[in-house]
Amino acid sequence: MDGSVRLDEVVMRFGDFTAIEKTSLTIGSGEFFSFLGPSGCGKTTLLNIVSGFLVPSQGQVFIGEEPVAGVPVNRRPTAMIFQNLALFPLMTVFENIEFGLEVRGVGKKQRRETSERLLALVALEGSGPKQVTELSGGQKQRVAIAGARAVAPRVLLLDEPLSALDLKLRQHMRAELKSIQRKTGITFIYITHDQGEALTMSDRVAVMSAGRIQQVADPMTLYRSPATGFVAAFVGENNRLESRLVDREGQRVRLDGGALGELVGSAGEGVSLGNGDRVALYVRPEHLKPVAADAAGPRLEGEIEAVHFEGASVMLETRLTASGEKLRVQLGHEVSRQYADSLTVGQRMTFGYDPADAVVLPDDGSAVVDETTGEMVESRTAAGGAHVSSA
Repeated sequence: MDGSVRLDEVVMRFGDFTAIEKTSLTIGSGEFFSFLGPSGCGKTTLLNIVSGFLVPSQGQVFIGEEPVAGVPVNRRPTAMIFQNLALFPLMTVFENIEFGLEVRGVGKKQRRETSERLLALVALEGSGPKQVTELSGGQKQRVAIAGARAVAPRVLLLDEPLSALDLKLRQHMRAELKSIQRKTGITFIYITHDQGEALTMSDRVAVMSAGRIQQVADPMTLYRSPATGFVAAFVGENNRLESRLVDREGQRVRLDGGALGELVGSAGEGVSLGNGDRVALYVRPEHLKPVAADAAGPRLEGEIEAVHFEGASVMLETRLTASGEKLRVQLGHEVSRQYADSLTVGQRMTFGYDPADAVVLPDDGSAVVDETTGEMVESRTAAGGAHVSSA
């Protein structure tokens, strides 16, 4: 069965507030697709529109190329797994999985055969007679998936189902969810604010900000070639350096970094940049390396303010000497060993980067990080300037 989902110019308003700006998007049948963004960006609202819990103010939703306007929640070919899982604590595992089938009038024998098959699928054979309260957090997640799968949906909707789990269990369940999705072949639409979840599990990801989709791409493209300043700052860690564009030759651009002097980077894919434009250069911490003070290429000198040992790497918190801006530098194991004697608070170091690894994007003001809290400072006006529709 076709499990594709298409949003055609969907808008959602609550009174005078527009929660979802005009959005068009196609999700392929059998795809693991994630909506990623901060709280309040509209991702759960979109999920509720697909499920039927919300009726869009404008536009249409298609599932398998069939419009679902007016089709109630219980008749749509979808099933939803909520953050709290919505399991019945006084029922057994069997009863939880079979509940949806019983409501639909499926016979007892067929219900039991289905629940046993699904328990095997989620690696919980023999757990059917147990009470839900006897299960671990990860096991409950798998029961919820089995229960949702029991009604044979074409599309499974998951609203931050791993957020209540501890780190190790979340990491384990990421692999479990992806494995189950591959085995079943049904479309997964996943909502999360955790970029690790989105990048690890998804075939494609839509990054959302202030009711708009900023970019839709596979995880590697999102990380390596962000289309907007918001995506560059939200997906993974990034250093942001404001500057002005001096000239451009193909993708390579030369910048005036003010107190930082000349900077060099690569223009973001598909963005329009002209001489004199205000831009921001984004260079990830892992792309910065210690270099000699007189080394060729772009250089940034800073004073180390903190050193964080992270096992496989060392993260340096530095302050740029010329501008006072904060710069984060991540050194791999071998490099950190090589410079071990220099990695001390108060030490000045010079860092270089490959211009091909530094993305230059228009400075839309939408991706500023508060140094005190470490949180993204997001302007609805600025973030709204880069709407992306994707098929």
